[in-house]
Amino acid sequence: METNGNYGRANDITFMDAVRTCFNKYADFSGRARRKEYWCFVAFNILVQAVLSFVGGMIFGSDSSMASSLTGIYSLAVLVPGLAVAWRRLHDVDKSGAFYFIGLIPVIGWIILLVQMCKDSQPGDNRFGPSPKYPTMNNYY
Repeated sequence: METNGNYGRANDITFMDAVRTCFNKYADFSGRARRKEYWCFVAFNILVQAVLSFVGGMIFGSDSSMASSLTGIYSLAVLVPGLAVAWRRLHDVDKSGAFYFIGLIPVIGWIILLVQMCKDSQPGDNRFGPSPKYPTMNNYY
């Protein structure tokens, strides 16, 4: 078994590829999502909401309900793909997507969920499918 430690390098994805994948899999709760795919989607949503908030404040005034409506509408639009990518991310670390609901426990639930979202992908296949990060490792198991 020859390993070079660069399993994820050959199939590395760009920021926009990760975001595009999340929107293409809008309501796909099956399969696995890499850590990079999840966190790029989170970063993209934060950036878009910041821009919408700024533009809404400039156009409608900072205390206008219309300004906050822009970010609210966007949040509703990305609710399903956000849940789907979080679900797939948990699959990638071999947890059921329902594990997401541990976040309902105040403080400790969010900490546990954050730790799971930050963990590296499980190499090889798991019960949710082949690894998107380590596809060449599937040959070794």
